[in-house]
Amino acid sequence: MRFEKGHKAETRRHIVDVASKCMRRDGISATGIAGIMGEAGLTKGAFSPHFESKDALVREALGSALGEQQLCLEQDQLKGIDLEGTIRRYLNRAHLAGAADGCPSAALLPEIARQPLSTRRDYEKALHSYVMALAALLPGGDSVKKHRRATAIFGLMVGTLQFARVVPDAAKARQIMEGGVEAALDLARAPSP
Repeated sequence: MRFEKGHKAETRRHIVDVASKCMRRDGISATGIAGIMGEAGLTKGAFSPHFESKDALVREALGSALGEQQLCLEQDQLKGIDLEGTIRRYLNRAHLAGAADGCPSAALLPEIARQPLSTRRDYEKALHSYVMALAALLPGGDSVKKHRRATAIFGLMVGTLQFARVVPDAAKARQIMEGGVEAALDLARAPSP
C-alpha cells in the first residue's frame, strides 16, 4: 500500500505528540511503547521505522513539549502579556488539572534526572531557551542577573505546581498556587544582589 508524500513524517509527529501526553500524564517509566502506539491508533510494530529506541522517543517527546511551552510564552509576549500574566497563565486551574497537556518539567523532573545524559543535555538546552524568554520579561539590564532570577522564578513555578497537584483538597491547592504566584512576583520585583 502506498502512502501520500509526508505520511511518514505525519505519523512520526503523531507518535511524538501522543507519547508526550502519555509521559506527562503517566510518567516516563510507566509509559510503554505498546501503550503509546495503541493510544496513537498504531501497532507496536509501527514503532521501529520511526525510532531507534524508547530513549530516542523520550528525547523527542520532551523536546516537543518544551518547544510548545516556549512557543506559548513567546506568543504571550507578542500579545503583550506581562510577567504577572505569564506566571498566572502557568499557575492556573487548567494547568493544575491538565498534566498531560502541561509543563513537562512539573510533570517529569524527577524522571528526567534519571534519563541518559543525552536526554538531560537536550532538556537543559530547551530549559535554557525557555528561561531566556522568561528573563526578557524581567526589569533591569544585567542579562546574567535576569537569567539567574528567571531560573529561580521558573523553579518556584514548577515546584508550586507540583505541590498543588499532590494536595487532594482543591481549596488548599488553589491557596498553594496563589502563594506561588505571590512569591514569584516578589522574586521578580526584588532588587538584584
